[in-house]
This record gives sequence, C-alpha cells and structure tokens, in this order.
Amino acid sequence: MPFNEKSRLDPSQVQDRRGRGRGTTIAIGGGGIGIIILVLVLLLGGNPGDLTNWVGVVPEAQDLNSAEIGDLATECQTGADANTRQDCAIVGYVNSIQDFWTDEFARQGVSYTPAQTVLFSGATEAACGYAQAAMGPFYCQLDQSVYLDLEFLDDLLNRFGAEGGSFAVAYVLSHEYGHHIQNLLGLLDTSGTNSTGPQSMAVYTELQADCLAGIWVYHAVDTGYLAQITNEEITQALDAAEAIGDDRIQRQTQGYVSPESWTHGSSEQRQAALEDGLLSGDVNTCETPGWTD
Repeated sequence: MPFNEKSRLDPSQVQDRRGRGRGTTIAIGGGGIGIIILVLVLLLGGNPGDLTNWVGVVPEAQDLNSAEIGDLATECQTGADANTRQDCAIVGYVNSIQDFWTDEFARQGVSYTPAQTVLFSGATEAACGYAQAAMGPFYCQLDQSVYLDLEFLDDLLNRFGAEGGSFAVAYVLSHEYGHHIQNLLGLLDTSGTNSTGPQSMAVYTELQADCLAGIWVYHAVDTGYLAQITNEEITQALDAAEAIGDDRIQRQTQGYVSPESWTHGSSEQRQAALEDGLLSGDVNTCETPGWTD
C-alpha cells in the first residue's frame, strides 16, 4: 500500500454507515435499457435521483457488528492505518483527492467545497434517493456526496476482472470526485444524461470524470498522503477503467456489444481519458472551460 505512514488522516471527510441501513422500496429507471444491464452500466457515476421508471425493492442491509466495523475517527488516524485497513485507505485517498482539488481551486482563484464520502452496506438513504450496493459507487449532486459500498469493490475485482490492488479503489473514488469537480464548475449538465452512444453527452461526462481522476493521480504524491505511486498501481487504475467499459460489460452480460446504448464509454475510451489526465496533470487536458467564481 502506498501511504506515507506519518501522514495525518482526516476521518471527518468520510461517513461510516455500514451496518446501519435498512431496505426500502425505491424508484429507479433504465431509460429503455434492461434492468440487469442498467445496474451494470451504472457502475460509476450513476445518479439514482435521475432514475424514475422502474420500482424495485432494496434488500435489507447486512446487520454487521459495530465492533467489527470500528470507528473511523479512532481507527484511521495515520497513513500507517491506511496501509493496513481498507476503510482507512478510503479515508486516505479521499483526503489526498480533496487536498489536491482544494489547492488547485485556490490556484485558480476559486473556492473549493469539500464533498463527503459515505460508506454503507446493503442500502442507505441519499438526497438523490435510496442507494443500494448493486448500483455501484455514485455521486449525488443534491447533497454533494460520494456513496460507496465496499462490497462492490469485490465485484469490480472478481466479477469484472479488474486487476486486484488498492489503486483500483483510488481510481473509483477519484472518478466520483471528478463528478464533484464538474458540479462545482457548473459542468455536470444532467440534461443530456438520457442520451446514449459513444459520442453522447452522457459518455462525455463520464470520460471527463475519468480524465479528472487522472489529474489527481498525476499530483497525488504531492499531497503528502501517498509515499509513491508505482507503475503497477497505475496499471491497476487503467485496468479498472478497462474492466468497466460499456463494451466489455455488454460482452460479458449479453454476449454482444451495442454501442448505441453506451452511457459511460468503451474500455478504450475510458482508458484513454484516464491516461490523458495522468500523463498531463493539466485540468485543461480534460476540456474544462475557464475557471469562474
């Protein structure tokens, strides 16, 4: 694990709701895409508040022992903790991501508003609606929070074939915070998210978030939280981006590829967008317009 053991973590940026959620009926919609495919293509960046056509029941959250979960405020204090616990690593990555964007916004003369990351198990309530693990990680504009069920990360590594390793998790988080950056800059236009296809606004939005994730990777060590980022860890991030390309998911789940229904981009598109950011380190690479107050 790559954390600087002496770095001080700030657990207040992460809420821990694991074992506290309860299932309920929610409304989510597929815009004409089959529900199974919908759940899979919404692996990153999905917004349950935009989904209104299908009604389902979220299973009750697993009733976990609070002693097994622990208290992030006491358990996650240093980079050494992040090197030994996955939940503390989440705290470390979130701290690093937000530290970078705080400095970058200040450099551009713009104020950065921090976003919370919410860890949950099974299901939890968000301002955008009820979240469930099957939806994957997502960013909610209404409460400016990133929602993540850690069990989904096992699916990313085991079901979708992403290479194992902590930095695949870092990519997932930095992508979701890319949506937060888009939101703060007025770039997260949800009016086009119902469009589909390789050149659609929905795909463009996701690829820009991938690029912004790469910008953080480029500068991550400079934040002081990470001691180093190895070529192997870069490969983990790129492999995760490839694993959740629409074409790869469709091939695995339905046996054929239908580009007209893409919402997040192909494996090639997602890897290329991430590479654009991590090779340049310049937000303008991601086609962001000028920074404004």
